[in-house]
Amino acid sequence: MTKNLVIVESPAKAKTIKKYLGTGFTILASYGHVRDLLPKEGAVDTANHFEMRYELIAKNEKHMDAIINAMKKADALYLATDPDREGEAISWHIYMILKGLKDKKVLGKKPVYRVAFNEITQSAVQAAVALPREISMDLVNAQQARRALDYLVGFNLSPLLWKKIRYGLSAGRVQSPALRMIVEREEEIEKFVQQEYWNLTSALEAEKKTFTARLAVFDNEKLEQFSITTQARAEAVKAQVMKEAKGKLAVSKVEKKQRKRHPTAPFITSTLQQEAARKIGFTVQRTMRIAQQLYEGVELAAGSTGLISYMRTDSVNLSKEAVQEIRELIVARYGKENLPDEERLYRTKAKNAQEAHEAIRPTSARLTPESIKSFLSPEQYKLYDLIWKRTVASQMISASIDTMTIDLSAGQAHSFHATGSVITDLGYMRVYEEGTDDKPEELANEPLLPALKVGDKVTLSDIETHQHFTEPPPRYSEATLIKALEEHGIGRPSTYAAIVSTLQTREYVMLENKRFYPTDIGRVVIKFLTQHFTRYVDYGFTAKLEDELDDVSRGEKEWVPLLEAFWDPFKGQVDNILETVKRQDVTQELLNEKCPECQKPLSIRLGKRDRFIGCTGYPECSYTRAMQEQPGEAAEDAELIDGRQCSDCGGELKIKHGRFGKFIGCGNYPKCKHIESLNKPADTGVECPECKEGKIVKRQSRRGRVFFSCSRYPDCKYAIWNEPIAKSCPTCAWPLLTIKKTKKRGTELVCPRQTCGFIKQVEESDLSG
Repeated sequence: MTKNLVIVESPAKAKTIKKYLGTGFTILASYGHVRDLLPKEGAVDTANHFEMRYELIAKNEKHMDAIINAMKKADALYLATDPDREGEAISWHIYMILKGLKDKKVLGKKPVYRVAFNEITQSAVQAAVALPREISMDLVNAQQARRALDYLVGFNLSPLLWKKIRYGLSAGRVQSPALRMIVEREEEIEKFVQQEYWNLTSALEAEKKTFTARLAVFDNEKLEQFSITTQARAEAVKAQVMKEAKGKLAVSKVEKKQRKRHPTAPFITSTLQQEAARKIGFTVQRTMRIAQQLYEGVELAAGSTGLISYMRTDSVNLSKEAVQEIRELIVARYGKENLPDEERLYRTKAKNAQEAHEAIRPTSARLTPESIKSFLSPEQYKLYDLIWKRTVASQMISASIDTMTIDLSAGQAHSFHATGSVITDLGYMRVYEEGTDDKPEELANEPLLPALKVGDKVTLSDIETHQHFTEPPPRYSEATLIKALEEHGIGRPSTYAAIVSTLQTREYVMLENKRFYPTDIGRVVIKFLTQHFTRYVDYGFTAKLEDELDDVSRGEKEWVPLLEAFWDPFKGQVDNILETVKRQDVTQELLNEKCPECQKPLSIRLGKRDRFIGCTGYPECSYTRAMQEQPGEAAEDAELIDGRQCSDCGGELKIKHGRFGKFIGCGNYPKCKHIESLNKPADTGVECPECKEGKIVKRQSRRGRVFFSCSRYPDCKYAIWNEPIAKSCPTCAWPLLTIKKTKKRGTELVCPRQTCGFIKQVEESDLSG
């Protein structure tokens, strides 16, 4: 019997494929990439056509040895890594290693096949093996070019950051524009000036039905957002309208329409990451990790089964077979009336047709979430349920919504506007409705207005004035950052998760309350890059480079000339900055303020962790204060200490500013490291489930957000965001639950362990029981 060796990336994938190929095939896993660039200068030889010098990844050497030994006994090699650039590169690296071995028994003249499948099902795997292809060097070269670019940027910018800012820093080709987005948004928020505005709504009655309408025209002028900016003006407008209306409004215009709301396209990588963040609170990395598990295979009653198609994709297309199965399920489950006459087609925005496989979908729509729930972990079920519902809904009829708008005149010069809507046919919304970012979700139903006609009179009982304030633009969440990156054309499906995690790992940004805040070091780094490497953090330039890498993957552009065009000006800029820019030019920023002690100018300076304000006369003058501290505030702080001495060494206690705000510290630091909190944490009375010794206390983060942690910190670092309650989880028996309150779902008891997933809606009165 012919022995065939099949190579995939993971053992889970190998296990699923094994049952489809039978005894004539041996399946082994490479455990991801087997080779990478040498981690030192010169790994990309810029003087020799960008020749790339690779080495085996140490942790995967034993897996590569197993592949070599198995290949000696095999008659043919099937490379079945993932169907994208990274997968193609892994296959090529394995082939090059085997080809380079002197032992001809390993590969020799044995046939080598590349097989790629978008889903791990019996039909897809067997069809791919029956119709193999050669390794696509266009895809490999696109991956090599991306890897070379990232290496060249990292190995040249990072040492520059060490010399000009701080040792150990690094910069990334794609992460830097993402950091720029976060910093620029923070600067917008800091510069934002709140504005007050008012609007007026009338309380109306007609045909024994009450409704409201907004004042839209006053004194024959259309009201804009800032037409009324004070309470006095609002009250004056109210008085005038009430006087002239005389308790009645006349209907001047009635408009009725029926509109359709269409389903959204099936998931691609970015939209899956965004919706998983919005609807089930998953981070980008968590979403991709769980999606990988669903793709590679989950143990069902029939054995290991791949549940979704490949999760790194830009395509919204669905195969004919998948659409047919979904349409049959819609008829059986929701009725023929919810099936459109023709299948719905969605247009893929991605230019790279060679990588545009299918959207992320269930491998079989018949595998409903509830039918396999018992085989899935809670997080696997949540993500699969999201994917299944989105896919099925994408092929259903549109929702039908009846809308009605009425204009009502008050006297000769004023007019109110009222709207109402009712969903008359849920259509696809029976199954799924897309979430939203940074704005309230649209109400499913706003009751229709009374059946009125032009000339009818309605009773005006009162006019209410409402005060509002403008809000700054919201900070980026993981979902909105990925959306912004996608809109700018920065990054690709395989890189979104890495971009987000790298910024956090480097401590350039912090994620608090699911929003990104730039750290001080992140601000300094992006300021340096924006001033001196403007082109390389420019959104348009980064997007253009991504498009050119796509061109390489389609065989439309050569990768070496692409690298040459990037490298020459980039290296020249690095060398110039190295010679001309001083460290103090980067880490200091002069202020238009004098030192209160020596009258020399003050400047913003970068400390070990954060920025602070210090005297330019240092070391002769040691005046400093925290960024958030105002002039003269230090004197007020001194009163809080009132001559107290350190209990450890007897030194003078002082108010200090740390990473998480103000605290009391010994003046003899660093010889004495005694510290105290300014605000004593409130004890919740709940025992710490981690160490069993401390109590959970209420604290406040540097951004002002309340959280709860062990009183024994830093010896015990257990912490949660929601208020704890001494009730054991009925699912996993964790000794505490947390109280979570949302506008949409009310009060819930939630298990804080991510691996559990227990949630129960409760009433406020139940919490003490």
